[in-house]
Amino acid sequence: MSEYERSRTMPAQPEQVFDQAANVGQLDAWLPDALHVRVEEPPAVTVHEDHTDQDTSALMRAEREQMRIEWGTREQGSYAGWLQVSGIGGGASEVTVHLSFFEDSHDPGERAALEALDDSLRRLEDQVRMRVEHASG
Repeated sequence: MSEYERSRTMPAQPEQVFDQAANVGQLDAWLPDALHVRVEEPPAVTVHEDHTDQDTSALMRAEREQMRIEWGTREQGSYAGWLQVSGIGGGASEVTVHLSFFEDSHDPGERAALEALDDSLRRLEDQVRMRVEHASG
């Protein structure tokens, strides 16, 4: 089993960050470019991976009270992950994303996984900034 985790500070209230991250209609805006989520009957989703051109059945749950999103594969149990938003004061938040790969065949390797997490957090921050600026402007 392999696990990877990254965190990033974002200039917005935790509720604003969580609402953006949990917006299923805009997941493609911050997830890795090669992944696309299609919502079925919640919590069921299908994840399409461009590199393999495969669809994978998964589950995704967003718990606003806990500021946490959890996901993972349904049938094969090959990976799982979570995103946690925490307020750090001064109108800022810290977002942590964690991935667990239970099968080596699904593990992209440390470098690729950490780069994907960093890129996703950067893209999420961009989305949050646009949302906050739009709301205040």
